[in-house]
Amino acid sequence: MKRSVYTRPDKPLRIAVKARSDFAKVEIASTPEIIAIDKFTECHVTPPEVAARMVRYLGEVGDYLTLEPSAGTGSLSRALIESGHSPCELVQVERHTKLLAPLYQFGTVINRCFLEYSAEVRGKVEFARVIMNPPFSQVRRHIAAALDLMGPHGHLEAPTLVALVPVTFETVDMETLEHLTDDTFATARVRTKIIRIRTGATLHRDKTGSIDKWTH
Repeated sequence: MKRSVYTRPDKPLRIAVKARSDFAKVEIASTPEIIAIDKFTECHVTPPEVAARMVRYLGEVGDYLTLEPSAGTGSLSRALIESGHSPCELVQVERHTKLLAPLYQFGTVINRCFLEYSAEVRGKVEFARVIMNPPFSQVRRHIAAALDLMGPHGHLEAPTLVALVPVTFETVDMETLEHLTDDTFATARVRTKIIRIRTGATLHRDKTGSIDKWTH
């Protein structure tokens, strides 16, 4: 057999390719940020649908200075902002530095233990609304500290607190709004409920009908 059968012809092997620039644009999906929750933070993330209902229980959207004393991963803060609440009227307290970064998009962030913060600013600041999912092991202390910071802040309505608490929690002037399902917090074997407290503030007017003062 001829040796030429096994050799490539001495000429370039090329294929003409038409240049194209009309490719469809491919959108690259962003990778969701993974937030690691240390068990010692007692951070039980409020499910979005529960957070949205808690915001509705607060009342109509308005210029209410609002406190989130255990901001955690920002679930309640996000629900507030998505409802139309202004970031300028939201104060978030969170002691764990690893959880702070995402919170700045929602409003003011204070990196402190809430119980220490409350003791420090009592009588110096007044929140018309509080929304919270406090550490279950210290729920009574945290709610008491939050109530100490509440006041009308120029509004006619009584100050309002909405909280997610264990079903065993009870206090005066508390209104139970709903009991949550047992699987609401998969990592915590605690049955929970949503409560609302309207502080016992009484509005006093002067002779002209203008607001004179609030008393508790």
